[in-house]
Amino acid sequence: MSDFTSLGAHLVAISPQLAEYSRKLAKAKKLTFEILSDPGNLVAGKFGLVYALPEDLRKIYLQFGIDVPKHNGNDSWTLPLAARFIIDQEGVIRYAEVDVDYTIRPDPEHTIEVLKSIKK
Repeated sequence: MSDFTSLGAHLVAISPQLAEYSRKLAKAKKLTFEILSDPGNLVAGKFGLVYALPEDLRKIYLQFGIDVPKHNGNDSWTLPLAARFIIDQEGVIRYAEVDVDYTIRPDPEHTIEVLKSIKK
């Protein structure tokens, strides 16, 4: 986190899950950044970053004890795509990365390198 703050950046996550679950996750994983709540994936939807889990995946999620509707506080079975944005102080998106495969997450070091290139 100190690398982000030394570059003048603030890291936040946005999640559709209810705040109580985000707080539990932050505590369990000892996260030092804020998790903002996006009930109903409304913000993610405005960015075109929402998908509905198909019926076969819903069953698999439930077998693993992952109850998306319970955690999100609605019955939609929707999740946001994994995305990373760097937005400047004027609200201009300087960098965006989105992947439909939730298992692929950009390395934090990559984000730091992008921040450094933007600061030049």
